[in-house]
Amino acid sequence: MSVEQPTERNTHPARRPARRVFQVVTAIHTFLYRLSGGIIGGRMGKSPVLLLITTGRKTGKRRTTPLLYLKDGDNLVLVASYGGAPMHPLWWLNLQAKPQTEVEIGRQKVVVVAKQADPEERKRLWPLLVAMYADYDTYQKKTVREIPVIILSPQSANKGA
Repeated sequence: MSVEQPTERNTHPARRPARRVFQVVTAIHTFLYRLSGGIIGGRMGKSPVLLLITTGRKTGKRRTTPLLYLKDGDNLVLVASYGGAPMHPLWWLNLQAKPQTEVEIGRQKVVVVAKQADPEERKRLWPLLVAMYADYDTYQKKTVREIPVIILSPQSANKGA
């Protein structure tokens, strides 16, 4: 009898079908968002949705994830909640490995650099995020980890010129 060592892939075999369903729903959401320029899939209730494009830290493949966001001046703010799961979402791990990336808002593509909000920024932004999407508070209560707040800063095309 062999004992399989737990890995990211086999720790929760019961979640594999749910993960596949989530991947299919995400692919359909992304397709409809791009097809309609964000008219379809560009909002969830009163919250706006963007498409975050990351590069897989292990595979090097481009990944697209629809996410709620909050506009904060020129910056965009994301929440790495993963529904209150005990681990971070893969998109956040990918951003930590390669913080420069791209987002799509409607038909507009913007190059951004990601950073985790410092404690003061998080303290200021968290109530605004919860006002936008109340479930973030529920997710925070559900997990032992502090849910990261991510700030995406747009990169000027003329930067460094």
